[in-house]
Amino acid sequence: MKLRVIGNAIVMLACLSVDTRAIELMDRKTLTLDGARRAIAAAVAQAHRNHAGGVIAVVDDGGNLMALERVDGTFAAGANISIGKARTAALFQKPTRAFEEIIAKGRTAMVALNDFTPLQGGVPIVVDGQIVGAVGVSGAATAQQDEELAMVAAAAVSNGPAPVTFFESTKVREAFDKGAVLFNQGESYMVHASRRESPGMAEIHTKDADIIYVLDGTATLVTGGTAIDAKVTEPDELRGSSITGGDTHPLNKGDVLIIPAGVPHWFKEVSNPFLYYVVKAR
Repeated sequence: MKLRVIGNAIVMLACLSVDTRAIELMDRKTLTLDGARRAIAAAVAQAHRNHAGGVIAVVDDGGNLMALERVDGTFAAGANISIGKARTAALFQKPTRAFEEIIAKGRTAMVALNDFTPLQGGVPIVVDGQIVGAVGVSGAATAQQDEELAMVAAAAVSNGPAPVTFFESTKVREAFDKGAVLFNQGESYMVHASRRESPGMAEIHTKDADIIYVLDGTATLVTGGTAIDAKVTEPDELRGSSITGGDTHPLNKGDVLIIPAGVPHWFKEVSNPFLYYVVKAR
């Protein structure tokens, strides 16, 4: 009798084990070909908006290539590099930026790993907390832009929160040294590490609001009024020689100014250098 009871218990446990495995298999998320193509399309559209090239590769969670597209004018070697970035992000389940930074800090032994491309521009695709694949981008204007395009592609498929982006101080200083885009989230917003050494042209952004935070230096900014000889320079952007009328704002370190979309603005005078963050929001 005891043996029969024990036997029945073993059978029940085995059935429960099978049922649990079945549930796990049913709940597992997978990346479809349509999803991979949607990621590619989002990255290509953003590359065109940035007037930049790029090769975009999408792999599944095993690192197997699902889709790849090369923007016209991008160097041919970008294909293999983008695939390598995507495979690394998928198999190691981390953005490839992390590995590039680890190696730069001295852990060079990591470069000996097989099938490993520790270059910024690979981002996992996460759905409901599961990594279902990854995107790799190579051949954009900068390594930062590679990663931004990859993030745009991953966001087109993912339904979870976007990954946190961190910029260490050296990269921020480098961006301010030349004045550069620090982060671009596609249609949503962009963060620009801006640098001015002389007055500029009058600007009108028909879709973007500018949120300005002065980091260092002084400037005289004119807003409103009428832009003189304003001409379209690219979609949704106009430039003019100066502004007539308008309001004058003396800007100093720590000041914040919000310029709504469509409002002309002109840096009439600036110190050398004048450093400020701009968040462009839509």
